[in-house]
Amino acid sequence: MTPTSSHLTAVTSSSHHQSAVELIVPATSAEVAGVRRAVGALAARSGLDADRLSDIALAVGEACANAVVHAYADRETGLLRVKADLTEQGLEVTIADEGRGMAPRADSPGLGLGLPLMASLTTAIDFRSTATGGTEIWMVFATSGPAAGSSWARTG
Repeated sequence: MTPTSSHLTAVTSSSHHQSAVELIVPATSAEVAGVRRAVGALAARSGLDADRLSDIALAVGEACANAVVHAYADRETGLLRVKADLTEQGLEVTIADEGRGMAPRADSPGLGLGLPLMASLTTAIDFRSTATGGTEIWMVFATSGPAAGSSWARTG
């Protein structure tokens, strides 16, 4: 059965007294903007400037778009699971799908620039396989110190 509506749950982190967001949405292009907004709203609470918030929105949007385009190719659309939390490291974002995993596609509609772009916009990034065979992207965006400046302004 294809998911048809978004689900957004806001949770409170007792250890940091900061809010976190958890989203479970259908892996469709229509959901990407809502994910970016939810993560962006959390990021804005850390006091980052508009340029850095744009970096975060771009990286999160790219990670979601990769899942939409690649994870469920040639199969029924599944779910996209997003968790974001303000931690001592900064804004930690995890985006996971239950798709086919990371594998090259000869028929890929993109230019293959998404992963390097995400890496250039983050303080730390890791790509993992999930227990269901899908992909999980873990990203950290510094919220203080020199690394909290706009990565795009430095590299773009």
